[in-house]
Amino acid sequence: MRALTRGVLGVVGFLLVWELFGRSGLVSAEYLPPPSVVFGELGKLLGDQLFLRDVLATVLALLITVGVSVGIAVPLGLVLGSVPAVRYATRAVVEFLRPIPSVALIPLAIVFLGIGPETKIVLAVYAAIWPILFNTIYALDELDPLLVETAKVFGTGRVRVLFSVALPNALPFVLTGIRLAATTSLVVLVSVELLAGGSGGLGQFIMLARSGAGRMDMVLAGTVVAGVLGYLLNEGLERAQRRWVGWSAATGGRS
Repeated sequence: MRALTRGVLGVVGFLLVWELFGRSGLVSAEYLPPPSVVFGELGKLLGDQLFLRDVLATVLALLITVGVSVGIAVPLGLVLGSVPAVRYATRAVVEFLRPIPSVALIPLAIVFLGIGPETKIVLAVYAAIWPILFNTIYALDELDPLLVETAKVFGTGRVRVLFSVALPNALPFVLTGIRLAATTSLVVLVSVELLAGGSGGLGQFIMLARSGAGRMDMVLAGTVVAGVLGYLLNEGLERAQRRWVGWSAATGGRS
C-alpha cells in the first residue's frame, strides 16, 4: 500500500510540474501543451471509433507477437540449453543476429512483406524472442544436475526430463523473459507503425497527428495511451508471475 501511495504521489507530482511548466510561457503550448489539455483531448479520443480501432490494432498485434515469440523462443531455448553441441554450433549466428535493432530491418521487411500488419508483427517477434530465449537458456544452466539424474534413475527419457523437470524449473525465468519481451514488443510495434505506417495502430495515429497542423495534444494523448498500455502489461505479467511461481526464489532473469 505504501509503494502504491508513493507511486501515485510521484505521478501527481510529475503532472503538476508539467502543468506549471506548460503554462509558464517558457515553451509554447503549441509544442508542449499542459496535461490538462492533453487529457482533455484524450477524453475526446476515447469516444472516437477510429482512435479505438488504432489502439485495438496495436493490442491485437501485441498479443500475436507475444504468443508467436513464446512458441518460438521457449522450445528453441530448451534445445540450445540442453544440447551443448547445438548451442556451440549456433552461438556465432545468435550473437550476430541479437544486436541488430528491429527498426534497422524495416526497409528489408517492407520489401518482402509490404506495409501490412505482418511487417510490424515479424519485426516485433524478432525483437521479443531474445529475452525469452536467453532467459530459458540461463535457467537450464542453473538447473540442479541432481534433479536430472534422479529423473533418469527412475527411467525418465530425455524428452520427458526436458518437459517435466527442466521446463518447470525454468518457468520463473521464462516468465521474466516474457515480461521483458512483451514491453519490448510494444515499443517495436509503435515504432514500426510510426516509421512505416500503413498498418494502423497507435504509432500511425501519432504519425498522422504530428503531420499537417501538428497537433501535439493529440500526439501526447496517443503517447500517454501507449505508456498506460505498457504499464498495465508489465504490471499484469508481474502479478501473474508472483502468483504462478511464488514458490520460486528466482526474482529476475537475463535480457
